[in-house]
Formats: sequence, C-alpha cells, structure tokens
Amino acid sequence: MFANIGWGEMLVLLIAALVVLGPERLPGAVTWVTKSLRQVRDYASGASAQLKSELGTDFDDLRKPLADLNQLRKMTPRAVVTKHLLDGDDSIFTGNFDKPAGGASATGSQSPSARPSLSKDPARDSLAGNERPPIDPDAT
Repeated sequence: MFANIGWGEMLVLLIAALVVLGPERLPGAVTWVTKSLRQVRDYASGASAQLKSELGTDFDDLRKPLADLNQLRKMTPRAVVTKHLLDGDDSIFTGNFDKPAGGASATGSQSPSARPSLSKDPARDSLAGNERPPIDPDAT
C-alpha cells in the first residue's frame, strides 16, 4: 500500500504528526492507524475470497482481462516494437548485431574495417576540422 513512500517521507510524516498531535497523543494515533489499516486489509482480502468462492471458475474469467490490461500498462514503445515487429530480437536496441536471435551473423563475413567506404576516395571519408559535410539536396 505504501510502496511509493520511502523512509525519508515516512520520517517527515512522523515529525509532522509529532508536531500536530504532540508526544502524548502520538502513540495512540499510531496504534489507531495500524489497526485501521489492518482491518481494511482484512476486509479487502475477505471480499476477494468471498467473490472467488461464490463465482468459482468465473472469477478467473473476470481476472484475465485485468491481467491483460496490467500487461499492456507495462508495455513501453521499445517493448512493443521488439515484441511485434522484431519478434523479440532486441539487438537493434542493444547494439549487439554480431549474434542476432536467428544465430547467423548480421554483418556477414566482413569485419568493420573491411566494409566499403562511403566515397570513391578512401582518404576523403574523414572531414577536416573546419570542413562541412556534403549535403544531398534531394535527400533533405
């Protein structure tokens, strides 16, 4: 229930309660809150158990769409692309192109240094410090 509250926030709440309630009423307030939370949790688990016993197998049919919805909530754009478009192969995101899910090498037999150069003159592949890269007007 308090999964998003850290120890720092709990300390701030405890100090605020100490200031508001005072040291003589704080222990009684803490015991009342813990009893109330325990009672609410017991009511919720009892209601869930009662629904499960009354509905039987239909309860699982009701829970399945909720489980599917929770699974969709956890899906990120990266997970959707990986699952549906790339069939679970996330090598495009991790940069591990050497060993894709199929087992074959994605780069073939060429090493990175043996790849063909971008221009006809290999010495022209790197730019000087103040040189601007060539622009293709048809591509932009």
